[in-house]
Amino acid sequence: MASSKFSKFLTDLAVCLQGEKGPEIAYLLKPTGEHGKGLLKDFRNPTRQSLSYYEGSLESPWDEIAIQYVLVVNHCARKRAVDAFKEECTLVSLFLRFFSTNSGWTLPALFSIMRDLRDLASDADLEAASRGQDNTANMEEAARVISKAFSSCVTDRQSPLAESRKWGVYYVVGLILKCYFRVRRISLAKNILRAIDANPDIPPLSAYPRSHQVTYRYYIGMLGFLSEDFAKAEQELTLAFYNCYTGAHSNQERVLTYLIPLRMFRGHLPSRELMRRFPVLDDLYTPFLNALRTGDIRTYDASLDRFERRLVDLNLYLTLEKARELCVRGLFRRVWIAAEKSTRIPVSMFLAALRTADEETASEEAECLVANMIFKGFMRGYISHEKQMVVLANTNPFPRLADRPSPYALLQ
Repeated sequence: MASSKFSKFLTDLAVCLQGEKGPEIAYLLKPTGEHGKGLLKDFRNPTRQSLSYYEGSLESPWDEIAIQYVLVVNHCARKRAVDAFKEECTLVSLFLRFFSTNSGWTLPALFSIMRDLRDLASDADLEAASRGQDNTANMEEAARVISKAFSSCVTDRQSPLAESRKWGVYYVVGLILKCYFRVRRISLAKNILRAIDANPDIPPLSAYPRSHQVTYRYYIGMLGFLSEDFAKAEQELTLAFYNCYTGAHSNQERVLTYLIPLRMFRGHLPSRELMRRFPVLDDLYTPFLNALRTGDIRTYDASLDRFERRLVDLNLYLTLEKARELCVRGLFRRVWIAAEKSTRIPVSMFLAALRTADEETASEEAECLVANMIFKGFMRGYISHEKQMVVLANTNPFPRLADRPSPYALLQ
């Protein structure tokens, strides 16, 4: 005899399936929902065997999905994260069997179930870590399962476009990429991106909800950053930032963490107004930005030392270290201004400026740094080694950083 609460749960599921109500199904299958906790009051210690009585109570696979839901909720309530994740994997596999033969009305349920799977994987990895076990295995498994959902979205060729499962492609890809980044298996992203390229019948990214676009562009930008395709990274992160919902403060902060240093190389420094909106980034970047504006190498180097651990964790240390050359350019430009914008400046003046940051700087080192600035296009002119004189161009001896043809050459 079915419990009253479970009977209602089964009835609610049947009504939602009949009416093709995706969001309601998403709600009913939420592992942390209050209705789920209520179900447990009717089952002392539910097991698959004790729940087998209910097989056949709904059309397949929904009878099994309902049973799996009770098992997931039970493990969640008893704080057994690894077991909850395993049961959720089974629930998702059953749902995908149904999803792959239905149209886009099922997408809200798919999105919710996939998010729950990722969250449970995260909890399971934390539990495994506390036992000294592998703390990435569950998230990697979640990515594999979610990849099957991606295949089901891409291969919908029966539904009319307006009702196609294809409208789930970029949301699901965003979840997969989140999983890969979490477990630092970023190389696996190439397979998913190749699959998108291999399916030209997927609608253009601009046709998808803005939130799907922003997540996808953020991860494509990050992949570009990590593979040193900095122009691509800046382009995608800029689009992600300007399309990001203004209320999603933490998402904007995440994008700006990498966009600010990339824009820095283009000579575009963020305004004080922008930095005040993001105190965490203000704390990290403002010392560097102030040093760049004034050519203060000593402060720049001190900031690199101070924030080293944080920058390493963010994969940004080398980027900020290379940006030091922008600070040297700023210092040399101040020398030029102090020399009343003369076209002929003794190397000794550049040496004196460098010694304000490091007293040990040798004359040969100063000459080498000037030569480097000229070679990399930060300054226009040449060095007369014999006369120890820097001869600068009459016009535009310090080209604007934004006008440099290859602003990311420093980072290669």
